[in-house]
Order: sequence, then structure tokens, then C-alpha cells
Amino acid sequence: MRIALAGAGAFGEKHLDGLKLIEGVEIVSIVSASLDQAQAAAAKYGARHSSIHLEDALSRDDVDAVILCTPTPMHAAQAIQCMDAGKHVQVEIPLADSWADSEAVFDKQQETGLVCMVGHTRRFNPSHQYVRNRIESGAFNVQQMDVQTYFFRRKNINAKGEPRSWTDHLLWHHAAHTVDLFAYQAGPIVKANAIEGPIHPELGIAMDMSIQLKSESGAICTLSLSFNNDGPLGTFFRYIGDSATYIARYDDLVDGREEAIDVSGIDVSMNGIELQDREFVAAIREGREPNASVAKVLPCYRVLHELEQQLQD
Repeated sequence: MRIALAGAGAFGEKHLDGLKLIEGVEIVSIVSASLDQAQAAAAKYGARHSSIHLEDALSRDDVDAVILCTPTPMHAAQAIQCMDAGKHVQVEIPLADSWADSEAVFDKQQETGLVCMVGHTRRFNPSHQYVRNRIESGAFNVQQMDVQTYFFRRKNINAKGEPRSWTDHLLWHHAAHTVDLFAYQAGPIVKANAIEGPIHPELGIAMDMSIQLKSESGAICTLSLSFNNDGPLGTFFRYIGDSATYIARYDDLVDGREEAIDVSGIDVSMNGIELQDREFVAAIREGREPNASVAKVLPCYRVLHELEQQLQD
């Protein structure tokens, strides 16, 4: 499996580290907005090609698939560009920052039949896989999810503390993780509400947001998001169910009394990004639809669109 990666920033490196661990995968091309960054990543990960232009990678006969870790506003157009070039594509979350663009990517996948997967990593974290296995076995049913997504981003910087050329978004990016995961674990969403705090005078986005969700099973979800929180960064999920309480912190899991749950045997790795990339590669090899395909996550983006409409009213 010969892969090109576009966007060699903080998250791109996580994918490159994961891809190195997958048997039979070759990193062929690195694309980045900075040629120096692309060349440095290519040298580090053994790619024979680097460029600042995605089309340079797409024109290569030795590229089977592309992973997009580029700025959010570019995701939809680039995913379509990859499929138009006959390449399978995994686009990092979010798929798009509008419902129209989300639909356009789905339509292109349906037209081409290529694998198009979205980086909804929570479906692959061992912690959430453990809960999913309990749900599927009938041993646990979600009654409520309480989720906190907190960052400290009063300046436009990325996860490595470097300046960003684009602005991140609580709704279309960070809420997407929870909206999709809640539906994945508790069933389709039938009701959604949102309120947001003041708009930042320079960034032009709300820095705080609260979202409520209800699934057709009757389960509810309360999601608090902030770019103002000065404290531990990341997203923390509390599953309250009919037989247990679980708290997931990325790949780690504890029960409601903070006692650790061993999830090391859930999958072949403890790294959710690596597991996500393994699914992408396996789906291509096996000619099947992947978990987190554009079709499977599309309902999430419909909900985000509906919430955006609420916030604009």
C-alpha cells in the first residue's frame, strides 16, 4: 500500500508514526505548504517524493491512497480532488465545515466507489472500543454521556504551539468527535440544541459552546466545549449507563471510581491514530467500506449543520 500524506504538521506526524508500524505500507510522498517541512518529513519517514502541491502526489503512479491532514477549509475540495485522481482518501476530521461540502464529498465517493474515510478517531480508541464491545454484547447501555472538550487557544496556534494559517472551530471540528461518537454508541440523534458564548474579536469564532443531544434510544449527551479553559487539554468522556460508569481519556479508560480498566488487549495497538490508519489500509486491501466511512459519519455533519442554523437564528 503506497501512501501520500498531505499536511506534515502536528497531526500529520501522528499519522506518519502510525503508518510506519503497519506491515506492507510505504510512505511515498509528503506534501506540505512549506517545502522545507515537506522535505524534512520525507527524509525522516523515508518518502522518495516531497512537494508543496497536492497534484504532484496525485499524478504519481506509485501512490494508491492519500491521507489529508491539511487545514479544515481545504478538506472537502481536496478529498474530491483525490478521488477524481483515482486515489483512495482518508481525510482528517472534520470532513468539511459545511453541509453542502459534506454532501459533495459523499456524492463523489458514491460516484467513484473509492474508499473515502474520515478521521473520527474516537471510533478506534481502545477505551471507546471497550465500551462499544460492552454495548454490542448487551452488557451495557448508555443512558447519558457527559463530555468536556477543553483547550487554551486564545491565539491562533496549533497543537505544537505554532501559528496557524486558518482558524479552528469548536462546532465543525471538536464537536464532530462527540456528535459522531454519541450516535455510534447510543443510536441515531433525534434532537440537538446548542448555545454559544461571545465571539472572539480577533479570531471571529465563539470560544465557548454548550451542546445537548438526544438519541432515539432515549440516551442524552451534554457537551461542553471551550478554547478559554486554562487547564488540562483534550476531551474527557463520562459514559453513565444502566450497569456501569466509564470515563475515557483518549486511549485510556477508568470506571466511575477512577479505577483503571485494562484495554491493552482490545486491539493490536493502544494508539487510536494507528488503529484508524490500519482500518483505512485494511478497507482498501479488502475492498470494503471502512468504519468511519464518509457514508457512516455523514449524519454527524447533518446534525452540525442543524446546530449551526440554530446558532445563526
